[in-house]
Amino acid sequence: MSCCLPPTALPQTQTQPDFPAASSRDELKLASRLLENGERLSELSVPSVHCAGCIRTIEEGLKALEGVVDARVNLTGKRVAVRWEGEAAPPLIETLKDLGYDAHLWEAGAEKKDPVLRQLLRAMAVAGFASSNIMLLSVAVWSGAEARARDIFHWISAAIAFPVLLYSGRIFYRSAWSALRHGRTNMDVPISIGITLAFCLSLYDTMMSGPHAYFDGVVMLLFFLLIGRTLDHLMREKARSAVKSLARLAARGAFVEQEDGSRAYLPVEEIAVGDKIYVAAGERIPVDATVLSGSSDLDAALVTGESDPLPVGPGAQLQAGTLNLTGPLVLRATAKAENSFLAEMVRLMEAAEAGRSTYRRIADRVARHFAPVVHSLAFASFLGWMVASGDFHRAITIAVTVLIITCPCALGLSVPMVQVVAARRLFERNVLLKDGSGLERLAEIDTVVFDKTGTLTLGRPSLRNRTSLDAGALELAAALAVHSRHPHSQALVEAQGGTSRREFDEVSELPGFGVEARLGEDTYRLGLASWALAAEADQKRHAQQTVLSKNGRLIAAYSFSDPLRPEAAATIRALRQQGLKLEILSGDHETAVETLAREVGITDWHAGMRPADKTARLEALAEAGHKVLMVGDGLNDAPALAAAHVSMAPANAADVGRNAADMVFLGEGLDAVSEALTVAQRSARLVRQNFGLAFTYNAIALPFAVMGFVTPLFAAVAMSCSSVVVVLNAMRLNGFRRRKNAKARAVAGLSGMKMKPEPVQ
Repeated sequence: MSCCLPPTALPQTQTQPDFPAASSRDELKLASRLLENGERLSELSVPSVHCAGCIRTIEEGLKALEGVVDARVNLTGKRVAVRWEGEAAPPLIETLKDLGYDAHLWEAGAEKKDPVLRQLLRAMAVAGFASSNIMLLSVAVWSGAEARARDIFHWISAAIAFPVLLYSGRIFYRSAWSALRHGRTNMDVPISIGITLAFCLSLYDTMMSGPHAYFDGVVMLLFFLLIGRTLDHLMREKARSAVKSLARLAARGAFVEQEDGSRAYLPVEEIAVGDKIYVAAGERIPVDATVLSGSSDLDAALVTGESDPLPVGPGAQLQAGTLNLTGPLVLRATAKAENSFLAEMVRLMEAAEAGRSTYRRIADRVARHFAPVVHSLAFASFLGWMVASGDFHRAITIAVTVLIITCPCALGLSVPMVQVVAARRLFERNVLLKDGSGLERLAEIDTVVFDKTGTLTLGRPSLRNRTSLDAGALELAAALAVHSRHPHSQALVEAQGGTSRREFDEVSELPGFGVEARLGEDTYRLGLASWALAAEADQKRHAQQTVLSKNGRLIAAYSFSDPLRPEAAATIRALRQQGLKLEILSGDHETAVETLAREVGITDWHAGMRPADKTARLEALAEAGHKVLMVGDGLNDAPALAAAHVSMAPANAADVGRNAADMVFLGEGLDAVSEALTVAQRSARLVRQNFGLAFTYNAIALPFAVMGFVTPLFAAVAMSCSSVVVVLNAMRLNGFRRRKNAKARAVAGLSGMKMKPEPVQ
């Protein structure tokens, strides 16, 4: 419920790791991870980060350091990921300490318990117990107790309220003090001022034998504030459960062959690339690996989204987190645990939780400037009532009420709660959202552009003319193809049997064209005919095939077939019914693209598109006022994915493509596109509704508070209820999904269709 709880307001969200906090830049560098582009990635635990203000302060402070390329805060995980470059590590921990945030190196799996939740529950329980007892005493006062009895009840209430203020209220006091000490303000500042003034005013009235005291309002306010703050924490942990459920798929370790031939069980973190791993039936694949020997069935639902077992044998590529079902396998590790498929999926989900959209930034800016406005309104109310009535007691009471009732907690929750629920819903539908802003941008699209190979199709083509090929030509093509991730290259390697003894002096891949290899004075090319062949006649003759050439002369031409993705045609129909413009941008030859476009029902298509051509087309659409969703998978699609208004890629896309996309869908079915669009559109409506609810509450409540019609107790209840309403409205996204599924099942039942089983709720 709290929209802002900065540094040191709560205890650490992670238990302290076994290693000491990094005290030098050398330790930080040793703990960092080297990225492919030469940058380093350091992950720090920042337990006291709690709100949008904290995120802004940390990110701006770290980005200002020399050598820091980027800094992103994961609010749910209480972590900050910093990309930096240079020989010496920047003073990250020292800078965070100067900003008021204690930090230490983050360690995977370090957070076993949730001390924040424990403290919140204890503080809430203490405040709730105290408020119920003070309310009993207040009932006696309200019932007309005599002056002496009333004073006794007030003193007893004060005795109960004071320790509660110290114990339960310290969450807000620490937050406010830390913000003020570092020259900032947050919404815990007016809350702290409000409850302190209310208590002091009530204590003064008690000492003067006054008829009224607001100890009940002070403690009740704390109780409701803590209810909301606990609710906010639980909601974030609920979203975090998606990441935790992914992390639970990770194996803890595996048996690895040692130098002397013996086997030793090693933790998954100690498995290195090239290690020989033994995985028995019933165990999970610990890291990305290649099958050396053995055959089995694999539960690969994490990768494919399908429940049918996947048969695997020697040469198969396995992803970490998949489950070996039937037989023992001997594997060769191809990636460390931190770079495995499962680790990447976890990072994608964490990035979704850390993302902040335009709407959310608007809410942050409003909340950022709201505190000074609240202080000004409260002070103006105090002055106005002093001038109008000369009653200091009444003036200060109304000022306190204004401070309490105008806390923009509902405004601060308007966007984050919707994005949390939406990210969870998309995850259950096998779609990983990398950035919350992607959800907002997806709701705005009017055009969808598809790549062909690997997107509209499965991207697993098979060699169609193998019987007419010379064995030597196929072996040579496979030797070049093994250096590429292009589906046609993989099909050639598979047709050859996955092995080739050919070696070249130099091999390189030119995205969108093919693979080039040099051997002595000869140059071999495998790819587009227009690029690989010198003779124009040969280029025209084999324009629709993948060709192998030597010094520009044709050696062989290869034809492939590639099936459509499941639900592709149905998804295209659904998108067209929503009035969206549909296009295909493909690097494939014209005949293949035209055939597929006719099959799925898309009339606007472009063939032979290079990466620069795709990017130029998207830029042209943007200049024409269109907001484009790009769905692609290949290395050559990465520039287009980055250039589009919003983008999606399948999980089996190239690493660069997945990194460039805003969303990744795990299953083979293309219906993930329409599912994500539906969730995005519904989320946009809920965000607008939440903004309306938040502003309506403040517009109604503030005049009543300024006019003196509201007591501090009622203000506390009203403010808390407004936040609860916003959260409940965000939760309607779950109800919408269930109603939609129920309706779809009913229609399917009438028509005899078979429905895919829903994920466990």
